[in-house]
Amino acid sequence: MMMEKFALRSRILLAGAAMSALLLAGAPAGAVTPADTLVEGFAIDDIISMDPGEAFELSTAEVTGNTYDLLVRLDLSDTSKVKGDLAESWTVSDDGLTYTFKLKPGLKFASGNPITAADVAYSFERAVKLDKSPAFIIGQFGVSGDNVTDKAKAVDDTTFQFTVDKAYAPSFVLNCLSATVASVVDAKLVKEHVAAVTPSADYKWDNDFGNAWLKTGYAGSGAFKLREWRANEAVVMERNDNYYGEKAKLARVIYRNMKESSAQRLALEAGDIDVARNLEPNDLDAIAKNADLTSTSAPKGTVFYISLNQKNPNLAKPEVRQAFKYLVDYDALGSTILKGIGEIHQTFLPKGVLGELDENPFKLDVAKAKELLAKAGLADGFSVTMDVRTGQPITGMAESIQQTLGQAGIKLEIIPGDGKQTLTKYRARNHDIYIGQWGQDYFDPNSNAQTFASNPDNSDAAKTKTLAWRNAWDIPDLTKQTEAALLEKDAGKRADMYKDLEKKILDTSPFVVIHQQLEVAGLRKNLKGFALGPSFDSNFVGPVSKE
Repeated sequence: MMMEKFALRSRILLAGAAMSALLLAGAPAGAVTPADTLVEGFAIDDIISMDPGEAFELSTAEVTGNTYDLLVRLDLSDTSKVKGDLAESWTVSDDGLTYTFKLKPGLKFASGNPITAADVAYSFERAVKLDKSPAFIIGQFGVSGDNVTDKAKAVDDTTFQFTVDKAYAPSFVLNCLSATVASVVDAKLVKEHVAAVTPSADYKWDNDFGNAWLKTGYAGSGAFKLREWRANEAVVMERNDNYYGEKAKLARVIYRNMKESSAQRLALEAGDIDVARNLEPNDLDAIAKNADLTSTSAPKGTVFYISLNQKNPNLAKPEVRQAFKYLVDYDALGSTILKGIGEIHQTFLPKGVLGELDENPFKLDVAKAKELLAKAGLADGFSVTMDVRTGQPITGMAESIQQTLGQAGIKLEIIPGDGKQTLTKYRARNHDIYIGQWGQDYFDPNSNAQTFASNPDNSDAAKTKTLAWRNAWDIPDLTKQTEAALLEKDAGKRADMYKDLEKKILDTSPFVVIHQQLEVAGLRKNLKGFALGPSFDSNFVGPVSKE
């Protein structure tokens, strides 16, 4: 027995040493990553927690998507739909308020504990009661800490019921339940790690639902299990042999924190990593010339836009709003600054989302813009400022827009700042023009429609502060239309309602949507099965293998 313990400890130490060597930035040129391990260079410094009830960052979403299961998951063959994950089937009551899910038989967590409907109910309860950033995705259905145990409950070991407050479109409810906040945790394991909490006015529960432990711990059932997260250094995942579906082809996946595009490209060329995840156009060009490397990309649910504050009397003129849409050189941006990392897309719903309108009616037309400005009584132009977060591609986009606005007599002053500075000013409605990006909180058209096409209260004291609110755009009719789309049960009719909203936003809004983000990855050609998904939590690495 002593010899067995010594041998086991030796194997663990050797495995840890091998992984530590892989994480060293100065690995020798020509190094080859292990045949059973995928190593990715990835900017993962945004991770603050691995708890699916708390995490709301892009990098964490990828890890969670590979390490936890859900009741339903986005159907990658048709992203306007969901498919069963842990749920074998589901029904919706005649009144549209109760969703009943039947779990697949014989499911297990990575720990070996059985997955039951009670685990699903506990997962919903802890997410709602913790009330961290993503909790609103479940809370928007009338669910609160006080009623969650009634609204989300186990009927028996294999039957889970979720009750909502209105007869929403089923596609809306199911899409929200495919978000990572609805990940199912191992209740038995989590409860072994809860910490006592003294209730207060801000938090009335007597325990932390395992949140402190799950920040770095793991209690899931996905294709991989989380072995380790070292902040600003690495994430290590290992194959979960208890996974109900097809087992991962590789034994482990390592994400090395690498922020710089050039560093990722050099490491990829040297063989120190298998995948580079944050490449800029110049490094993509270099990869295209290397016979050992290739690249892949996928449109993500993030759109880049400029917005015009309607508190500025010049920007509030309808003709000026439309003129701005003719003063962006979309083609030039697409072939230079955005090459390989973005594609021109002028509607607020990203491609792949139910109801997305694939229309790009605007192009650079200075003469048309001048005509509109003259109609607005601004033939000689005017001066205005734009708040810009320092860094690419935002800075390059802003400079391009500055140049084309100048051709129509609009003098644009760029005000640079870091993310906190520009966002704080934007959220307070103290800007003239803001350039930035908006990503979906969940894969449903409402996530973007609610912020671009809805503004329930335009007062400075409003509780709901959408992007329309941030730009003081008062739109009661569009707000009602956005709310109505949530209740349309027929998916085809619901899609048409969003297309109509997008057309109206194109024509009248203070938003100039420029492009949709393309996530891109450079990879070594010996990789098979590597693909990027339509959302950051659908970049699945289970199918990846090496030749």
